[in-house]
Amino acid sequence: MLEERIRCKKLRDKIMTADEAAMLFKTGMKVGTSGFTPAGYPKAVPLALGRRAENGDKIEITLMTGASVGDELDGVLSRAGVIKRRYPYQTNNSLRNCINNKEIEYSDMHLSNFPQWVKYGFLGNVDIALIEAIAITEDGGIVPSTSVGNSNVYVEKADKVIVELNTSQPLELEGIHDIYSPANPPFRKPIPIYQTGDRIGLNYIPCNPDKIVGIVVTNIKDADKKLAPIDDVSTKMANNLIGFLDNEVKHNRLPENLLPLQSGVGSVANAVLAGLINSKYKDLTVYSEVLQDSVLDLIDCGKVNMASATSLTLSKDRLDDFYKNIERYRDKIILRPQEISNNPEIIRRLGVIGINTAIEVDLYGNVNSSNIMGSRIMNGIGGSGDFARNSYISIFVTQTTAKDGDISCIVPMVSHCDHTEHDVQIIVTEQGVADLRGLSPKERAKSIIENCASGEYKDMLKDYYNRVLVESKYRHTPHIIGEALSWHKRFSETGTMKILNNKKAI
Repeated sequence: MLEERIRCKKLRDKIMTADEAAMLFKTGMKVGTSGFTPAGYPKAVPLALGRRAENGDKIEITLMTGASVGDELDGVLSRAGVIKRRYPYQTNNSLRNCINNKEIEYSDMHLSNFPQWVKYGFLGNVDIALIEAIAITEDGGIVPSTSVGNSNVYVEKADKVIVELNTSQPLELEGIHDIYSPANPPFRKPIPIYQTGDRIGLNYIPCNPDKIVGIVVTNIKDADKKLAPIDDVSTKMANNLIGFLDNEVKHNRLPENLLPLQSGVGSVANAVLAGLINSKYKDLTVYSEVLQDSVLDLIDCGKVNMASATSLTLSKDRLDDFYKNIERYRDKIILRPQEISNNPEIIRRLGVIGINTAIEVDLYGNVNSSNIMGSRIMNGIGGSGDFARNSYISIFVTQTTAKDGDISCIVPMVSHCDHTEHDVQIIVTEQGVADLRGLSPKERAKSIIENCASGEYKDMLKDYYNRVLVESKYRHTPHIIGEALSWHKRFSETGTMKILNNKKAI
């Protein structure tokens, strides 16, 4: 069995336990791991490293991944005090708390930029690359599992490589990957992807076998990516999005099979994309960073012909089904490095339709997708900026309210700006669609209030906007800064997040 997976004979002597591999890490090291969302990330070695720290060994590292990873990596190491600096994106609750409590330094970055920073040497040397794989080729090449992320970059730049050979990941995944790494300037050439399904690289990560210092055999499965059921609000958002797309096709701004689709991570993004299952659209393609359950559903019903991403981010049941029917999907799915899946050059060339989620949107089209109340990190910007700035059409979806209606997601001024009004074209909520293309700031405000807000918050936003037109000294992008910011004072006497009810003290 292991001979089938470890085909380079001289590397079979490098098999060790997770505890032995954990001893190779030293304080101060920069460690790059596989993983993009809870898929294809190392598990056994981080668990052993956490045990080592809990047993009294002082070990502090900088951790770099592709994006978010499972609790066996981010959660265990943050709770054990091992992580002291983290790049470039996360979703783990324990890690998030450590960041917000000043225990871990965190730099939130565009996911297409981060691998370049590593390759350019901006962040210093990579000491260890820790990569989950399904196999090692005869010449030492590493075959990834359910994600690629930044694995190829870490393997290229690291002094040492540790491979977690995960036998729970089927060998049938081999061949689904397309590994290509652009050269650094001034030697960079155009990336020759002209259609979603173009393959331009290898199906493994090249690696000098002499760099591999350890192989840990494990069978720990990827974390279960739980997705909320598709509810009435999500269905309305999906229907509003499809209505917008219908209108674009009607006016010859999109072809009848649309253009390649991108969708962000999470339950809302999955539900909105799932709305296409019952639409008129067919012969669709997906060029995204993640493939969630809805993409497989669209393949199953014959709507999607080809899907490209850097990660398979599936719920447990859907992942099990994918493994059972992997031959059905093999010629329709490609997993690439995130430097390619999120690459601005390709996004622009293909004309990707970018669909991402927002925490809050302000009256002028600025979007906050990363911070709560302007200072408390939630997850991060992820790949949304890569697609928002470079897509053929940049769409953001959000519910009009959160926390059972206690918080408005449409606000006078975002508390933290990830995507400026210059990169946001379309806002979709369950209430409707605001098309901001070509509008002045005041026209954008009217469209967003009218089409995307609801209930008492709509009245409050109208009240605010009508007053700023009178009270603001300058009228191009009118604001009463103090009141716009005080909208975010949402704490009641009990500490529950609420918006002030006094409409004159928004």
